Amino acid sequence: MEYRKIKDEDDHVVASDIESVKGKSHTVASSNIAMATLGVGSGERVNWKRKGVVTCALTILTSSQAILIVWSKRAGKYEYSVTTANFLVETLKCALSFLALTRIWKNEGVTDDNRLSTTYDEVKVFPIPAALYLFKNLLQYYIFAYVDAPGYQILKNLNIISTGVLYRIILKKKLSEIQWAGFILLCCGCTTAQLNSNSDRVLQTSLPGWIMAIVMALLSGFAGVYTEAIIKKRPSRNINVQNFWLYVFGMAFNAIAIVIQDFDAVANKGFFHGYSFITVLMILNHALSGIAVSMVMKYADNIVKVYSTSVAMLLTAVVSVFLFNFHLSLAFFLGSTVVSVSVYLHSAGKLR
Repeated sequence: MEYRKIKDEDDHVVASDIESVKGKSHTVASSNIAMATLGVGSGERVNWKRKGVVTCALTILTSSQAILIVWSKRAGKYEYSVTTANFLVETLKCALSFLALTRIWKNEGVTDDNRLSTTYDEVKVFPIPAALYLFKNLLQYYIFAYVDAPGYQILKNLNIISTGVLYRIILKKKLSEIQWAGFILLCCGCTTAQLNSNSDRVLQTSLPGWIMAIVMALLSGFAGVYTEAIIKKRPSRNINVQNFWLYVFGMAFNAIAIVIQDFDAVANKGFFHGYSFITVLMILNHALSGIAVSMVMKYADNIVKVYSTSVAMLLTAVVSVFLFNFHLSLAFFLGSTVVSVSVYLHSAGKLR
C-alpha cells in the first residue's frame, strides 16, 4: 500500500511537471509566433515604403523628362549642343555605375562576376546597343519640333509594340492574346490622343513627327531587347559591370557625334556654351531615370512601371497647361486613358 501511494504521488508530480513544461513550451511558441508576425509586418511596411519611394521617383523623373527638354529651349531652339548633353548623360551614368561597384567591392569583395576586367568576346556586343541608343537619344531632341511634351509622352509608348514584336522575333518569346489586344488598344489610344478638332489637320502631330516617333520606338525596342539578350547570356555577371561597359561605348559614340556634328561650335564657343540650370536638371533627369528603372526591377515590380507611366502622362499634360499653354482636350484625356489601359493589359497579360 505504501509503495502504491508513493508511486501515485510520483506519477502526479511527473504529470504536473509535464504540464508545466507544455505550458512553458506553448508560451515560448506563442511568443515566437508573435515576434515572427511583428517581423513580417515590419518587413512588409518597409517593402511598401520602398515601393512607394521608387514609384514616386520614377513617376516624377518620367513626367519631367519631356518637360525639361522643351523647357531647355530658348526662342524655340537649343542654344546648347545636344551631342554634348548626351555625352554628359552617358558619363554620369557610367560614374554612377562605377560608384555602385565600389560599394559592392567594399561590402562583398572583388569576385569574377563583379570585377571590371573583361574580355574582347564579352564587350564586343556592347557597341550595337550603344549606337542604337545614340541615334534614339538624338532623335528625342529633334522630335519636339513636331510634337509637344504631352504628345511625346503618348507616342513614346509605341516602343511597347516594337519591343513586343522584337521579343517574339529575336528572343522567340510568345505573346498572349491579351498582349496583342493591348497593342491594338495602344495604337488606338495614341491616335485618339492626337486628334485635333481646332484646325484643318486631323492629327496634331504631323507626318514627320509620327515617322520620328516610330523610328524612335524601333530603335528603343531593338536596343532594349538586344541589351536584355546580352545580360541574360551571363546572368551571374553583375549588372553594374555590364552597364559600365555599355555606357563607356555610349560615351565613345557620343564623342564621335560631337566631332562630326558640333566640332566647330564646341571649339569656338566652348563645351558648355548655352547651358542653363534647366539644361543641368535635364541631364541629371536622363541619368537618374535609368537608375530608377533599375531600382524598380530590384525593389518593386512591373505594375509599378505601369502606374508610373500612366500617371506620368497625365502629370506631363497638367504641367504643360501652365508652362506651355497646352490645351487639355477631351480627345487627349480619352486617348491617354486608353493608353494606360493598354499598358496595363500588356503587363497583366504576360504568359506565365
